[in-house]
Amino acid sequence: MINKINFFHSIIFFNVCIFFSAFEILRDNSFIIFSFFLILTIGISHGALDHEKGKKLLKTYKIKNTEVFYLSYVGVAIFVILIWIINPILLLSLFLIVAAYHFGKEDSDFIKTKNLGFLEIFYFLKGSLVISAPLLFHAAETIEIFKILNFSINEYILSNSFLIPIVILSILSNFFLYRGNNNDLRSILFLDSFSILILNYFFNPILAFTIYFCFLHSIRHSLGLISEINKNLIKGFPIFLKKIIPLTLITAIMYLIVFYFISKIFGIDESVIKIIFIGLASLTFPHILLEYLVEKK
Repeated sequence: MINKINFFHSIIFFNVCIFFSAFEILRDNSFIIFSFFLILTIGISHGALDHEKGKKLLKTYKIKNTEVFYLSYVGVAIFVILIWIINPILLLSLFLIVAAYHFGKEDSDFIKTKNLGFLEIFYFLKGSLVISAPLLFHAAETIEIFKILNFSINEYILSNSFLIPIVILSILSNFFLYRGNNNDLRSILFLDSFSILILNYFFNPILAFTIYFCFLHSIRHSLGLISEINKNLIKGFPIFLKKIIPLTLITAIMYLIVFYFISKIFGIDESVIKIIFIGLASLTFPHILLEYLVEKK
């Protein structure tokens, strides 16, 4: 059931990307506040059930105090921000690597792959398209974002001789992530890759990433969480919505408070970029660490 839903989700998302690519107004940077709003709502909400996974994990370690999870989760997030302050190049290099793996894995995690060697490498290659595509199509704007984040990038990485092979390898990785006879599953993987290319070719990097992160990555992850609550997604959605609202709201408020203070120093656009990427980095690391520990247990 969930595979059919993911199939139709990919088709709809692909066609929506094609439709909106015709609107030239979406190609400038005037939608940065809109992007910020989407990430504060739809984007961060897909990790708003981490506390429930954390409670289950604590039980496996026979830890009764749930505050241990919250303190650990927040502690990792704060530690990530401190690393960025001390050494932004190290932190963002790690984040790009981890994020590529995370995107590749969660976007194709609904496929049950058995006995595939180098699976993590294929996950990384698939997810690397989210990072390489904006560099390939909008290098100047992407470099400017990196500068705002105090991150410099090697000139060779910016060359077509590096980026084009990475994009090709990312698309080819779909063959290895699924080698079965189900054309629907195969279509999902390739449609997602082509959607990411369309987004990054026509839209500026911030909007392209926002649309991908909110409406492909986050929604797909959320669909998986809803199906765990109830196989009937219509019945499971209200329960899911009720569960995610508290932490989503708390996180969004914290983001807005930080935005209020740093916008006085860096201005609106630069502050939004810092909060989007450094904020996501601070949440991504504990989120991935939790997913890893849950899978191990």
